[in-house]
Amino acid sequence: MNSATSAHPDPRRALVLGGGGSAGNAWLIGVIAGLSEAGLDVTDADLIVGTSAGSTAAAQVTSTAPAELFAATIAPVIQGPAGPRPRPAGPSLQSRHLDRMKAIIAAASDADDWRRKMGRELETDAAAATSAQWRATVAARFPTALWPRQRIVVTAVDAHSGQPVAFDRDSGIDLVDAVAASCAGGFAYGIGDARYIDGGYRSNADNADLAAGHDRVLVLSPLGGRSFTPVEWGTHLATQVDLLRAQGSSVETVFPDAASLTAFGDNMMNPLTRPSAARAGYEQARTVADRLSEFWRVS
Repeated sequence: MNSATSAHPDPRRALVLGGGGSAGNAWLIGVIAGLSEAGLDVTDADLIVGTSAGSTAAAQVTSTAPAELFAATIAPVIQGPAGPRPRPAGPSLQSRHLDRMKAIIAAASDADDWRRKMGRELETDAAAATSAQWRATVAARFPTALWPRQRIVVTAVDAHSGQPVAFDRDSGIDLVDAVAASCAGGFAYGIGDARYIDGGYRSNADNADLAAGHDRVLVLSPLGGRSFTPVEWGTHLATQVDLLRAQGSSVETVFPDAASLTAFGDNMMNPLTRPSAARAGYEQARTVADRLSEFWRVS
């Protein structure tokens, strides 16, 4: 037993839920539901860190039972009456956004400079109507705008200053706004006079560094810890995991397996992949449940 674990009679545990679009959110729900079915409830963590799609998952799993979430996610999509509907970001739109992000990374001197440049770029895309529409979309994904009693932290970046932001129940905004900011994707989401960009721009799609000080940290990363930023910036998940371990935390990571990656397809923003992604996550959870149970549970 490491010294950090032995220092507390009841070791503190953190669950980190990474970003990864619509498919990634469904995979997270599947993994958490599969672990729950195997007898391991990771939603009892003392802290849940949510980034982008992971922020939605954090709000969902702290307000709805995993089995219920999973059942809703794998249910067939019912087509409503004909009429205008929001469309998922297509591969070409995603490609253009990725190209823009890579160009900004290449022009940046470090992570702080990248966040400032990214914020300025996306702030020009901000519009009150877009924020209002996005808020309504996000609000429909979980039952309450109130923060749970359990501590969750939702990541974002201030679009004007480029400063990282970690929203929680003491931030003075409701949960829907925090999550909408964290998964804003390719635009700047407005809260009052401020504008925020996606939490994935803070450091990476997981932001595991926010779990510092917890004895056991479980990272569920739909993107498998991948990052476009230079490794020397120190923002990669692997770097953050190494630092957490050096500080005394025990850390486990779960990345999508081959079946899950196949289920995601080539567009993780496509909601049609959600049922297959959730099922793949559920099945993957069965293969890691024993290992994670030994890690997560206090002996």
